[in-house]
Amino acid sequence: MERIVIEGCAVATVDDQGTEYADGHLVIEGGRLTAVGAGAAPGAYPDARRVDGRGCLATPGLINTHHHLYQWITRGLAQDETLFGWLTQLYPVWERLDAELLHAAVGAGLGWLALSGCTTTTDHHYVFPAGAGDLFAAEIEAARRIGLRFHPCRGSMDLGRSAGGLPPDSLVEDTDAALAATEAAIDAYHDPTPGAMLRVAVAPCSPFSVSTKLMTEAAALARRRQVRLHTHLAETADEQEYCMATFGRTPVEYAEELGWLGEDVWLAHGVHLDDAAIARLAATGTSVAHCPSSNARLGAGIARVRDLLNAGVPVGLGVDGAASQEAAHLGAELRQALLMARAVGGPGALTPRQALWMGTRGGARCLGREDEIGSLEVGKYADVVLWRLSDLGHADITDPVAALVLGPPASVELLLVGGRPVVESAELRTASPDALAAEARRANHRLLAARRTR
Repeated sequence: MERIVIEGCAVATVDDQGTEYADGHLVIEGGRLTAVGAGAAPGAYPDARRVDGRGCLATPGLINTHHHLYQWITRGLAQDETLFGWLTQLYPVWERLDAELLHAAVGAGLGWLALSGCTTTTDHHYVFPAGAGDLFAAEIEAARRIGLRFHPCRGSMDLGRSAGGLPPDSLVEDTDAALAATEAAIDAYHDPTPGAMLRVAVAPCSPFSVSTKLMTEAAALARRRQVRLHTHLAETADEQEYCMATFGRTPVEYAEELGWLGEDVWLAHGVHLDDAAIARLAATGTSVAHCPSSNARLGAGIARVRDLLNAGVPVGLGVDGAASQEAAHLGAELRQALLMARAVGGPGALTPRQALWMGTRGGARCLGREDEIGSLEVGKYADVVLWRLSDLGHADITDPVAALVLGPPASVELLLVGGRPVVESAELRTASPDALAAEARRANHRLLAARRTR
């Protein structure tokens, strides 16, 4: 692994002190940061690759805390629906998914995430049609091809329409089979070692698609195997009404009753939370993946991000599934998070640096990896983004963090994952973007054609 010296760039470390350098350097050796500071790098480093960072801002790599990568090949459908209507329209499409289609979707989605400044991403995959092949293996193979840190979440649904759930019976699994498959995924793929590129989480889908038994036993399984827990919660008013009618509890009350609050849990969305719910998340150390663009696309509402942060709830950012957020650009989600917070809370609701914190440190806390990634500090893994800010869209914004967050999406000059280049000069280096796009286009056509011929 080559030694890399980056000099002449602005640096936003996102450390505890919010340290920044107008003209700074980074030194990367053995996949870790060995020097971060002002001015030129100390030492000669004659054998290093030197990167001219002038006109750029170095930040930690962005961390995507919620996604559904399989949806990449079903973008642009159900354009005017709320969540429940959107799901009802798309479930019949997704039940035609197979391993080949998923591999194409994941490759394209991860390639695009890399180009948007993402170095670590989750994926919440909960759709397992009968006869589809080994879907979990297919997405992991695609992730290895692209080279991002990957946290696939083995999802599940066992509450079909005939039992009072939302998904069709054809898309749900038997409860015991889902639990067994989840544990098998942990056995096969989870890597708990420091700096791991692949970690598995346990992730039943939602209160309206998962039985109480599956939620409870999944939590027990995760804690027995010492992996993290993830699910959707409090995304829409419809979900709130469903939980009150079905369980006699709010979504957070229901989750707590089932053992689904704690420092090992991060919840997607958290839009419809009252003061009591926020207090319980804070008291238990439960994290939230904030997905502002998806929430806006589906008309779900605006999460109370300022109140969550004030209470001490760790908040990360997620692009969510590409069928509910077609842009899927994590860098742009920094700006969207800031604007949505200010739309309801005024100009003091969120600052550009707080948005960057959510996209980096906040995401690392959601995934339990704050000691490894999420900030530019000596000893941490070299997950680094060098953003080009000398172009026409950014050049006259003198505050580089404001330029990144408030300006148009910045191009990625260099993206390193553990010191390995994945993007250079705004070009993906680990796979051909044209090939990924062609594979995704073919997969989209085959999936939609299969639906029409049913």
